[in-house]
Amino acid sequence: MVSKKKFKRVLVVLGGTSGEREVSIDSGKACIKALRKKRYFVKKFDPKFENLNLIDKKKTDVIFNALHGKDGEDGVAQSYFEYLKIPYTHSGVISSYYAMNKIISKEIFLKKKILTPKYFICKKNDLKSNFLKKNMIEKKINFPIVIKPSNEGSSLGVKIIKNINDLKRSAKTLFKKYDQLIFEQFIGGQEIQAAVINGKSLGAIELIPKRSFYDYKAKYTKAANTRHIMPARLEKKNYKEVLQIARRAHKALNCKGVTRSDFKFFKNKFYLLEINTQPGMTNLSLVPEIAKYYGISFQDLIEKILLDASINR
Repeated sequence: MVSKKKFKRVLVVLGGTSGEREVSIDSGKACIKALRKKRYFVKKFDPKFENLNLIDKKKTDVIFNALHGKDGEDGVAQSYFEYLKIPYTHSGVISSYYAMNKIISKEIFLKKKILTPKYFICKKNDLKSNFLKKNMIEKKINFPIVIKPSNEGSSLGVKIIKNINDLKRSAKTLFKKYDQLIFEQFIGGQEIQAAVINGKSLGAIELIPKRSFYDYKAKYTKAANTRHIMPARLEKKNYKEVLQIARRAHKALNCKGVTRSDFKFFKNKFYLLEINTQPGMTNLSLVPEIAKYYGISFQDLIEKILLDASINR
C-alpha cells in the first residue's frame, strides 16, 4: 500500500470504448467529486481520446481506475499502468484477466470448491451440429438456460432462454458480435451481491429486480425500479457464509482493492455467478450502498480504495 503522504495528484481514468462507457463516466465523475472533497488534486483521462501510454508520469502520483468492461477491467489498462510504473487501484493484470474471462474464473472457482452453475462453452462453428442438445444432455442442463459472452461485464449480452428454438436463434444473434458463448444452467432463488475490500468482507445486499433478471437496465436505470434490501434477508449463518465465499473467490483470483461477487441463493446453497473487479461507483451502485449501511461514507470508501493503490498487483 502507498502511503497517503506520498501522493496528492490523482488521475481518474474513465470512459474508454467498451459497451459500459457511460457507466464508467458516471463512476469516474462520482470518484472525482469524492476525491476533491478529500482535498486531492484530481485530473481525468479518457482513453477513448488518448492512448494510455500518453499518461504523464511526472504529473501523476496515482491512478484511480474507474474503467468498466473491455480494455478497462480485463488486464489491458492494468498492463499500461504497470508499464508506466504508476501505482493504480483495483486488481492487477492477471487477476483482472481471470475475472473478466468467465470460463477461466469458473474453472478456478470449481478447483477451489466454490459452487457455480453447470455450464458448457459454444463456439460459432458448433451451432452447425447437434452440439447444443448433446451438451445439455451430457451436462444435465435444463431450461431455462442463461446465454452470455465469456468476457463482458454489466450483464451485457446476457439472455435467459426457455426453449431450444429460442436458444438457437439467440445464439446466432450473439455470435454476430461474440466468438464464444457460455451456456449456463439458470438458477432461481435470491439475488445476493457481496462486497470485499482489501481482502476483508464489507457486506451483502439482496436485489429484487422487476425485470426478468438483474440486467444492464436493472443495474443502471432508476426506471427499472430494482428493489435493494440491505442487509440481505438471510439467516445469520447464511449471511456469514456468503461473505466467506466472496472472500474465498477474491483470494482465489488474487484480487486487490474492492470486488463484488454475484450470487444466487437457491435451496440453501450459494451459487457464485461471477466476480467483478471494477464494481460500479454510481449513485445506484451496490458497493457504496453496502458501505453506507456499515457507516462508511462514499468519500471514505473511495479514499480507502485509493490508499490501497500499488504496482506489481
